[in-house]
Amino acid sequence: MLIDFVGLGSMGLGMATSLVRAGHEVRGFDPDTARVDLFCAQGGAVSGDDSAPKADAIVSAVLNADQTRAVLFGDQGRVGRLRKGGVIISCATVSPEFAVEMEAKATTQEVLYLDAPISGGAVKAAEGRLSIMASGKPAAMATADPLLEAMAETVHRLGDHAGPGSAMKAVNQLLAGVHIAAMGEALAFGASQGLDLAQMVDVVSVSAGTSWMFENRAPHVVEGDYTPRSKVDIWLKDLGIVGDIAASSGLPVPVCANALAQFRAASEAGLGQEDDAAIAKYFARQGGVTLPGDS
Repeated sequence: MLIDFVGLGSMGLGMATSLVRAGHEVRGFDPDTARVDLFCAQGGAVSGDDSAPKADAIVSAVLNADQTRAVLFGDQGRVGRLRKGGVIISCATVSPEFAVEMEAKATTQEVLYLDAPISGGAVKAAEGRLSIMASGKPAAMATADPLLEAMAETVHRLGDHAGPGSAMKAVNQLLAGVHIAAMGEALAFGASQGLDLAQMVDVVSVSAGTSWMFENRAPHVVEGDYTPRSKVDIWLKDLGIVGDIAASSGLPVPVCANALAQFRAASEAGLGQEDDAAIAKYFARQGGVTLPGDS
C-alpha cells in the first residue's frame, strides 16, 4: 500500500519504519526535518505535494486533537491526497467525541476513518509490537488491517464505529499516569529513608508493587536521565481528557485528579519538558531529597 505517514516523533518514526519493513511504500512528514532524514535513512520517502499519486492510507501519529484536525482537514490538510475509499488511521490520544466528529468529517470526504490510539512506547513501536485500540466501520478496519498488523503485536478490535478506541485509550492513560505518579512518589519516599534507588528498582520489579510504568520509568530516575521520551506535560493533556470524559458521565475520578494535580505542579516547577519520570524529582524536592540528575 502507498501510505502518507504524518508525525515522525518517538513513536511515529518506529511505526513508519515498521510499515516500510513490511513492504509498504511510505512517505513521511514531520515539521522536524531531522526526523524525516532519519526516516529516509531507514528506507522511507519524503512526503510529496498535491501532484503526487494519491495514498491508500494516511497514518496520523501527531500529538493531540488540534494537530489531528489540522493535518487531516486544515488548510494544508492531507485528506485531499488520499484516494476515495482510502483510510485514515488516527493514533493520537483524543476524546471519544472528537473521534466521532472526525469519522463523520471523513465520511463527507468519501474516505474511511479508524479511531486507533496506540500504546507500548518507542522501543515496541520500532519493533512493530505496539498495542493498538481500534474502532471504526468494518470497511475502515478491513482496509487498515494490513497496516495495523505491521505496526502492532496486538490489535484490539473494539467496535464498528469511532469512539470506543479512544475511550479505551483513556482507561489506559488513567492507569498509566497514576502509575507514573506513584512511581515517582515511591522512589522519593524510599530515597528519603536512605534506600538505594537501584536496589529499590530491583526489589519492587519482582514484588507485588510493580507495574509496567515502574519498571520502564524508574530506571530513568536511577540513571538521572530525563531526556524526554514522554514529557511531563503530556499528562496534563491525557489525564485532562480522562477528567473531561468522566465529568461528562458524572463519574468522580479522584485518584486520576490527584495525579493530574501533581503533574501540573511539576510542570509549573519547570519540569514540563522533561521526561515524565521527572515527577520523581518534583516529589523529592518537596522533602529536601536530591535525586540523580537533580541539583
